[in-house]
Amino acid sequence: MGTRNRYSRIARYLGFVALMAGAIAPASAQEDPAKYPTRPIHIIVGFAAGGGNDIVARIFGQKLSESLGQPVIVENKPGGGAIVATEYVAKSQPDGYTLLVSASGISINPAVYAKLPYDAINDFVAVSELASFPLIMIVNASSPIKSVAELVTYAKANPDKMNYASSSASFQLVTELFKQKTGAPMQVIPYKGANDSVLAVVSGQVATTIADAGPVLAQVKGGTVRALAVAAPKRMEELPDVPTLQEAGADVDAVLWSGIFVPKGTPAAIVKKLEGELMRIAGLPEVIARLKPLGIDTVGNSSDAFAKVLATDIARWGEVAKAANIRIEQ
Repeated sequence: MGTRNRYSRIARYLGFVALMAGAIAPASAQEDPAKYPTRPIHIIVGFAAGGGNDIVARIFGQKLSESLGQPVIVENKPGGGAIVATEYVAKSQPDGYTLLVSASGISINPAVYAKLPYDAINDFVAVSELASFPLIMIVNASSPIKSVAELVTYAKANPDKMNYASSSASFQLVTELFKQKTGAPMQVIPYKGANDSVLAVVSGQVATTIADAGPVLAQVKGGTVRALAVAAPKRMEELPDVPTLQEAGADVDAVLWSGIFVPKGTPAAIVKKLEGELMRIAGLPEVIARLKPLGIDTVGNSSDAFAKVLATDIARWGEVAKAANIRIEQ
């Protein structure tokens, strides 16, 4: 009887150990990075469908799906200057199956928001910068202002009449940088989207705006607005006669970007695989050809290079926001 009880207790103990091992295994087991991916990948975009970052995400996502052999699903989670989407990815499993396509706002939000539910440096790994968005300064086509110098002169002579449209902290800080470099006084008028900002110039509601090429190029080519300068290191192929802001006398170089991030803790081998694929895709002629007409340039840099861009921009925009006294309390 004693022997049977002893074996019974041992059997129950072994059964308990096996049960616990079964319960713990799924939580602790990690997929072999060499086999990644084995299921669909989700790309989270913090903006509505149809915008520049969404377009970049879908083009790169399609090519990533083709090369990795798994579906790549783009999910739009707009809200709060992309804070909603960024927090969502920061708190996701670091397994390579939830990626964030983020705009430069991830480096600008720390400068303007008093508190954020994530840390741009410590909660993410920067995988690769996918694309850059040259910005264009415009005025209404009927405006007497025909150059950056004339805009600065007019603003200084009419500080109460000079205003500009801005649809996000990114565009606002670029314009504030312009103001700091030139001394041109201008008041910000907020709008919901970049297209709304451009239309505000077209309708005469504001004197100027700085916006990405997507909503600007059609208006420039249609003759409703005049492009004064490009906020980029070099002129745009689509606007060869439009100078850069630096050429126009304003020491401003402020290209915005879009890139891929993953949660901190994602296996290095998976980061490396994604990095290599994204760098390759950025160089594909068909990808370049699809984005170029939209005023979007592909980049495709390394994880280390992208991390340096992020850190440099966080420091830079922090200084601009502090000088402009811009702070948003949530």
